[in-house]
Amino acid sequence: MARNSAASVVVVGSMNVDLIASVKRLPGPGETVAAAGLEKRFGGKGANQALAASRHGAQVTLIGCLGDDPDGRDYRNHLRREGINCSSVNTVKSGTGSAFIAVDTKGENQIIVIPGANALLTAPALKMQRSRIEVAKALLVQLEVPLETVVEAIKLANGREVPVVLNPSPIHPDFPWGKVTINVLIVNGGEAKEIFGADPADIGEQLDAWKARLVEKGVRTLVVTRGEKSTLVLTEAGLKKVATHKVKPLDTVGAGDTFAGAFTTHLAEGAPLLECVRWANAAGALATLKVGAQEGIPHRGDVQSALA
Repeated sequence: MARNSAASVVVVGSMNVDLIASVKRLPGPGETVAAAGLEKRFGGKGANQALAASRHGAQVTLIGCLGDDPDGRDYRNHLRREGINCSSVNTVKSGTGSAFIAVDTKGENQIIVIPGANALLTAPALKMQRSRIEVAKALLVQLEVPLETVVEAIKLANGREVPVVLNPSPIHPDFPWGKVTINVLIVNGGEAKEIFGADPADIGEQLDAWKARLVEKGVRTLVVTRGEKSTLVLTEAGLKKVATHKVKPLDTVGAGDTFAGAFTTHLAEGAPLLECVRWANAAGALATLKVGAQEGIPHRGDVQSALA
């Protein structure tokens, strides 16, 4: 089936400049370890997911805030080069968001985030972008910007039946589950357990209970990523498992964001749910083959070749 390869996706989210230290092992509490090197890269879950969607062919509009500093100017130029519409990215009197990341030789990481300008993306500012959200084919959101702003975006999308994809990371204890409609919730196993109070490994044996949990939380489709294990997809129709794409990961930092961006692009194009997950699985796996949250995000053709 021919699909619109330039579906409109709106991403509301964060932009961070990442400082990445390469260490032999991650430090314990109170411990100092020496780094082999330090790199400066573009990151932030909102921008990572927007870039993944753009590289998969979506027409992406990013709504967010950058600081009035050199990092902010550099970031805006970077996003434009990636074909992302930045007309809804505000420049505010603050430092651009940043993150300090330690990555060990196994690819595991520790991250400290300084919100900076991201914290200044307010609900009133978001409302100014109502028209962009209401005509989109999909809205993609995470929780690295103020919660009230994310909820406002979801409500605007719900009002016009624009599909909402939520990657609720980092988890916020005050998210109004059940008060808004989430078309697709993308989580890892730990996040699923925290949100639903049950182990997603038991979905197959407790299908009715899990379906009831989804209704209670206002979630229509639950997608649970599990690293190398197959991805779980739960809907009212039942549970499906989608095999992952096998690779030897070098750096897992951007894999989840790549999954969300690729998934949302194919959803916006009208692809069947399991096909969206199959593409996202492959894209997320390929993203682990390079160091950096954005450097490894594959283009659509790369994923197509891998799936072939």
